[in-house]
Amino acid sequence: MWRPGFPFLERAAATLHGRRRAFCIYSVHHRGAPERKGLVLGLAAGGATRGMAYRVADADWLETYAYLREREQPTETYVEAHVTVWLAGGRRLEALTFLSDKAHPQWAGVLSLERQAELISGASGLSGRNVDYLADLVEHLRAEGIRDRSMETLLTMVEAREAASKHQ
Repeated sequence: MWRPGFPFLERAAATLHGRRRAFCIYSVHHRGAPERKGLVLGLAAGGATRGMAYRVADADWLETYAYLREREQPTETYVEAHVTVWLAGGRRLEALTFLSDKAHPQWAGVLSLERQAELISGASGLSGRNVDYLADLVEHLRAEGIRDRSMETLLTMVEAREAASKHQ
């Protein structure tokens, strides 16, 4: 949402109904490893998610699509989908997104905040520490005017666990 990694013509706040932001995917690549899984976000069924929609120039689409597939699908954890998103003012459009695949072995399902904190705390992968991923999420959501209290609570829990492990 905050680091698209591709050129775009337009960026707009968007809401996807029927999906919620959740730490529901075991990460064995970007934020964890096979021997020490972390967690990454997915769009799980239920609720609604506020995020961003990006409009890409036709000339950039194939390269952008290839980049997104490489970034989002290193272990084929998500299902590509064309969904309807709603922009401010009631305008709707079709957008490509990657939804959580409940049939994939990395699907973590619905986890308690305590279990999420346990998995995120201390996990690290090719893209860095799992806690940094969570902290970036909370920071960028706040910058966009989105308060996600469960993500904020989770960050507090993870930071407390990591601080406690440093003192052991």
